[in-house]
Amino acid sequence: MPQAAKSRYSVVPGVARPPKSHGKVIRYMVEVEKGLPFKASEFAAAVHRTLNDPRSWGSGGRMRFKRVDHGPVRFRVALSSPAMTNARCLPMRTYGELSCWNGRQAVINAKRWGQGVPGYRGDLASYREYVINHEVGHALGHGHEFCHGAGRRAPVMAQQTISLQRCRPNAWPFRNAETPADNSADR
Repeated sequence: MPQAAKSRYSVVPGVARPPKSHGKVIRYMVEVEKGLPFKASEFAAAVHRTLNDPRSWGSGGRMRFKRVDHGPVRFRVALSSPAMTNARCLPMRTYGELSCWNGRQAVINAKRWGQGVPGYRGDLASYREYVINHEVGHALGHGHEFCHGAGRRAPVMAQQTISLQRCRPNAWPFRNAETPADNSADR
């Protein structure tokens, strides 16, 4: 994974429609820094799939997400090299390790996108869902939360990249029927 790429974004072209259901449509855009070793279309598809999952922010018809390639948009999701992440996240210091929300942009660190974090024990797909839901959660007005007790599922708005605080990893803001019964006390 390169520490730096070309320091310029390309907007992922095309439109990804929201699910046919109730709820306000939220328009967003996906950008990928040029020179990263990831397919922009695959990143955009992962973002769209995650945001429109029933366990994500639109759960229960609250909202639906539509990816577009031109404005106006509520927010942007940008896959960025560690160096670009450092620059885009200022004044927050990411040390090339963290992702962030800044302005109207969810800045996803490509190093984390490619490697995940130890707390997810190699489950890269779940970590990717977490980081999308966490940073977009900020776009939707949610602040950070803390672990509600050892062994419980971490809130998606906990800073799981930094520490699980003795909680278990969790990529989703809401439970659904597929959630194991041992999480019944969790939200």
